[in-house]
Amino acid sequence: MTTQKSKTKNIISWVIIGALALVVLIPDSRVALQRGLMKIGLFKPEVKEQPQTSNASSATPMVMTESVTLSDETGKTFSTHDLKGKVVFINFWATWCGPCRAEMPSIQAIYDKYKDHEQVAFLLVEVDHNIEGAKAFLAKEKLNLPVYYPESAIPQAWMSDAIPSTVVLNKQGALAFDHKGMADYSTKEFEDFLISLINQ
Repeated sequence: MTTQKSKTKNIISWVIIGALALVVLIPDSRVALQRGLMKIGLFKPEVKEQPQTSNASSATPMVMTESVTLSDETGKTFSTHDLKGKVVFINFWATWCGPCRAEMPSIQAIYDKYKDHEQVAFLLVEVDHNIEGAKAFLAKEKLNLPVYYPESAIPQAWMSDAIPSTVVLNKQGALAFDHKGMADYSTKEFEDFLISLINQ
């Protein structure tokens, strides 16, 4: 009986060691693990309730103080200042970043719901300016997200030293949300937050 328990413990130990080795050695297995953890409710972005205002003149005016110039894959540039009047979701990522790749399906889910909404813009900023790498990653993962590349310094408040980093700007261009690290943006809480900004 003791020998049987000992064998079972050894098998379990080796399974755990093998799983940990896979996670450490194979980046795609880390991504799969991170996505699994998001699906069970971990890594929810913390959103704050936005005050509802029926009269725009009664709201405290907020002025956009920071911006970044971005380009698309053809080289066409624009500034985030140009998007004033829209709620802007900006995600900073890189192709080599496992947590960035893990959260992409959740971004795809919220993007699919609001991509045609005239008051919302999505900007996925590949920080290494790796156009070919980004295109290959999107094709491999079957993602259809709008990717842009930085052409000026990224404001420190939007992205510090770590990626992924996500910010949401309100219609006045002010920072309404920021999250450092991986998160699940397909949650009802995050969608409700986005709707509250759209309705302001």
